[in-house]
Amino acid sequence: MAKRKRRKLKKSALLFLVLCGLLVIGVGYRLLRPAAEPEETAAPPTPTPEPEPQVYTAKLFLTGDALIHGTVWMDADKGDGTYDFSGILENVGRLSEGYDLKYYNQETILGGTELGLHGYPRFNSPQEVGDAMVGMGFNLVSTANNHSLDKDEEGIRRSVEYWKRQEAEHGVHMAGTYLSWEEQQAIPVYEVNGITYTFLSWTYGCNGLYAPAGMEYLVNVYPGREEELLNQVRQANEISDLVIVAMHWGTEYSMEANDEQRSLARQLHDAGADIIIGNHPHVIQPIEWIDDTICYYAMGNMVSAQIEEPNLVGMYGAVTITKTVTGDHTEVKVSDAKADLFWTYYHEGYYNFKVIPFDELDDAHLPGHDMIYEKYKTKITEYDESIQVGGIRLQ
Repeated sequence: MAKRKRRKLKKSALLFLVLCGLLVIGVGYRLLRPAAEPEETAAPPTPTPEPEPQVYTAKLFLTGDALIHGTVWMDADKGDGTYDFSGILENVGRLSEGYDLKYYNQETILGGTELGLHGYPRFNSPQEVGDAMVGMGFNLVSTANNHSLDKDEEGIRRSVEYWKRQEAEHGVHMAGTYLSWEEQQAIPVYEVNGITYTFLSWTYGCNGLYAPAGMEYLVNVYPGREEELLNQVRQANEISDLVIVAMHWGTEYSMEANDEQRSLARQLHDAGADIIIGNHPHVIQPIEWIDDTICYYAMGNMVSAQIEEPNLVGMYGAVTITKTVTGDHTEVKVSDAKADLFWTYYHEGYYNFKVIPFDELDDAHLPGHDMIYEKYKTKITEYDESIQVGGIRLQ
């Protein structure tokens, strides 16, 4: 028994020595092997800085009809076969100083003296009317209206040629009357202060006068061609930052927009119009936002020899256009819609015509002018109280 026990003790000692040897070898190996390279920790990604937005702005001034009755151009007659309208219209130029874009509607055809001047009902006016407006910086001119065909094709030809000269010499853009289908169907793209824009003009008709068959390009008449009008707006919206549409529409002498105006304004908005400038009634109508589209339903007369009080009250307005480019994203916004009123003054004998802002009138020009202003001022905001009255002059 004792022997067997001793033998067992010897085997345990041997096993202990083996284990100690293995331990020593393991420790030595760990001490002698090269140190492992520390694992590299990936640096956090550097955040990409947000691109700085680039902001472009332009300001648009707009007003109504240059309705040149015979007594108006007679008052501008210099007696030598030429005409000077600058004195009659100089306040319009002063009101619009500093604006980048300036719009008005040339209600009467500018066929010039060689075609023979004529007043109501089939007008032809001196081209010096345009000279005065261009001289004051007006660069957007609508010519599609109910008097476009007053002097037939020849009147339009002379007018278009005149405005083409103004475009070449002064950068003036006319829309609404054309000399070919190619011109009528073109969607022009212009630029102001880094903002691209298209300017279109259409009328409800021409007082029962029609262009010759196959020459409907002479005037943009929308009844029966509404889809063509809307397609032009859609095309313009695809290629321009901003779409301005002049519409000759509405009920004559009514100070309310009719159902057709309201419906067409919505369709124009849906097609991509940003600014709608209406006229024809010869009186002012309210202004409203249709979502992000501003609609001036009717500006009234800028100048005329009409005799009723509402026809002598004209509207002028302004908006701000802002284009913001951030990386690949572009946003264009129309804002700050404003309007105010002026009065066409003339002496009882139809002379000394003058367009005068209401805040510069006195009782010698218009007795009770303050009360008259208050009466018509409320019409501006009748549909939309957010429209600002006043604050248009930049200088």
